[in-house]
Amino acid sequence: MRGNVTRKVRGVLRGTVAVVSAVSAALLVTSCDDGGDAKSGAGQGAAAVRPSPSPTPTSAWDPRPRSIASLGDSITRGFDACSVLKDCPEASWATGTKVDSLARRLLPSPATSSWNFAKTGARMADLPDQMRAAVQQKPQLVTVLVGANDACRNQVSYMTPVDDFRADFESSVTELRKALPKSQLYVASVPDLKRLWTSGRNNSIAKTVWKLGICPTMLRDPDAQDPASEERRAQVDKRVGEYNAVLKDVCRRDKLCRYDGSVHGYDFDGDQLSKWDWFHPSKNGQGRLADMAYREITAVRPSGT
Repeated sequence: MRGNVTRKVRGVLRGTVAVVSAVSAALLVTSCDDGGDAKSGAGQGAAAVRPSPSPTPTSAWDPRPRSIASLGDSITRGFDACSVLKDCPEASWATGTKVDSLARRLLPSPATSSWNFAKTGARMADLPDQMRAAVQQKPQLVTVLVGANDACRNQVSYMTPVDDFRADFESSVTELRKALPKSQLYVASVPDLKRLWTSGRNNSIAKTVWKLGICPTMLRDPDAQDPASEERRAQVDKRVGEYNAVLKDVCRRDKLCRYDGSVHGYDFDGDQLSKWDWFHPSKNGQGRLADMAYREITAVRPSGT
């Protein structure tokens, strides 16, 4: 979800990061060095209760896979979770070793039986290649979280067409099934970009950072409420909904795939967002993603959301 941040944007962001960090540190409890990481976040509320998997005898789904390969974009790479404009895979919700990630919750040896093939800036068109790399490791579970960059473009007209999005996702699933017919697939929904704008539009720091070029289709001119701006945001929101409908439909037709709509439904607040861009998940937010994935993967039956 890094978007098209140019070198000029990098220079401006580095020049302002000291100010942004100083102010936002007073507003956020999440940082790479404090206690607001994914593990502590996972220990709060009902989401922290890990169900004891007890599948029916005839269930083909294994709630305790012994290896994981994770695909996707900057979210799964932990971008901006630890330092500005850098990946932090050790903080990844899926395979991170320094947070209570999905791999740490499920695997006896996460460092040797999990692989992170996600790439910052990736769109759905990049997923088939990631899948081809992943199947070489023969993982028992593949996780996918991708799609925000398909909607976060410089202009609405540049968003990935729904038919292309579907074709690349279907190709990826076919690639998995040809190579590993018994491997399971967890597919997270695309996060709600419009809810992010709604939550942050009254935050001066968030708006300042967004103006540097983060997800322009949704977050450009965050205060603008003219008809053209409202229509632009509505088109992005509609396209995200169409992407999620594709993910759910394709996954529904694969008996070893589970689609998780809760990611789109989750309201990431200041504690769960990076203090550097107010867009990518912080370590706390990465922990919430791990909560949702763990709940879906270990459930006796898929949520169907």
